[in-house]
Amino acid sequence: MKPAPFDYHRPASLPEVFDLLDRYGEDGRILAGGQSLVPALNMRLATPRAVIDINRVPGLDAIRLAPEGLVIGALVRHEVAETSPLVREHAPLVAAALPHVGHGAIRTRGTIGGSLALADPAAELPACMVALDAVIRAARRGGRREIPAAQFFRGVYTTALAAGEVVTEVVLPPRGPGWRSAFDELARRQGDFALAGLAATARVDGAVRDLRLVFFGVGPAPVRARRAEAALLGGRAAGAALAADDALAAAARALDDDLDPPGDVHASAAVRRQLARVLLGRVARRLLDTPP
Repeated sequence: MKPAPFDYHRPASLPEVFDLLDRYGEDGRILAGGQSLVPALNMRLATPRAVIDINRVPGLDAIRLAPEGLVIGALVRHEVAETSPLVREHAPLVAAALPHVGHGAIRTRGTIGGSLALADPAAELPACMVALDAVIRAARRGGRREIPAAQFFRGVYTTALAAGEVVTEVVLPPRGPGWRSAFDELARRQGDFALAGLAATARVDGAVRDLRLVFFGVGPAPVRARRAEAALLGGRAAGAALAADDALAAAARALDDDLDPPGDVHASAAVRRQLARVLLGRVARRLLDTPP
């Protein structure tokens, strides 16, 4: 199929973007990488009056270190972030997740900001941002604001962005000594959307501290498994046989209360629960049993 007719605009500044968003309102759609929007246009799942291509807007495609942490611009391509030494050093969780995002051709065009703004419940990056306690920066006419990732993702394709707002960058706060991260997902084939996935961070100093287990593909938004976290907090690490530890078994049982996964043509709710338990075991072993 081909898209329904629409006006195409290519603004060269954020004020121009805001002008266009004011003009078209909900009938204007932002185009960044286009890896989700273009298929939706072609299948006429999206029929906007206008497509607003922001790729010429300057200042949105940089990765830099700042006092507040690692700053990744909204127009940074997945491939660029995947191969960035700064991302590997300062956000290894993101570096581990990016190879799972679609296929190589998709990652050459898809953008960090586009993935976050889309808020696909099966996407990797939203869960990573919640696990890393990231802050998403958004701009609108007359102001800017910072939105904690834990508050940004509201549901299926739903975020805290207000009308007229555009994601400009994401800030990943610095981590001190003892912080670790681990990532894994299960999909039918490499590049497919995950049936279930897990992004995790923890501070380990002989025991488990400040643990975050954030699942994706098992709910309408990233799901933090707080009961499973509580079962693991304070447990032994770095040398303990965690696979045989009672805490891990308790954490796996706690997932039944943490998660309420949907069932669909790809997997039933019961299958997704079992996949989540498998991921918990895998990620916990890598995250907590490996010496720093």
